[in-house]
Amino acid sequence: MAARKLETMEDNRKQYIVIKFGNEQYGIDIRYVDNIVRLQKITRVPKAQPYFKGVINLRGEVVPVMSLRLKMGLENDTFTNSSRIIILKLEQQEVLGIMVDEVKEVVTLGTDEIDRVTHNPKDVKSTFINGVGKNGEDLISLFDINSVIEEKENS
Repeated sequence: MAARKLETMEDNRKQYIVIKFGNEQYGIDIRYVDNIVRLQKITRVPKAQPYFKGVINLRGEVVPVMSLRLKMGLENDTFTNSSRIIILKLEQQEVLGIMVDEVKEVVTLGTDEIDRVTHNPKDVKSTFINGVGKNGEDLISLFDINSVIEEKENS
């Protein structure tokens, strides 16, 4: 009986990759993360949205790369040795790269450690966030990857 209760608790826990933009921490559900790569040459695509930086060649596959900073209305990306491109695996085997300042760690959060947030239509950033996770003293804004992607197609 104790094993079943433990199993139920495990089901309520999710892993998130914690990334940073400046001093703010965000979490991406690890189920969507296919790969994390160092920054590389990005080929511009004419007439693309301003937040689309272009495409990269990842082991023979062309992957579009988006600046999540610009998408959220933050200042432009600054590149350091910590900057990375996170390759997201989406439905229908679609892939998308997002540029981040730094990848910190993987955390496991239970539903009791996540507060749902309400969206403020005037705040672009809040439309991409579906919760705030509490990891010790740290607060981590959790991305709703689907809203990040959907908005891309609607823009």
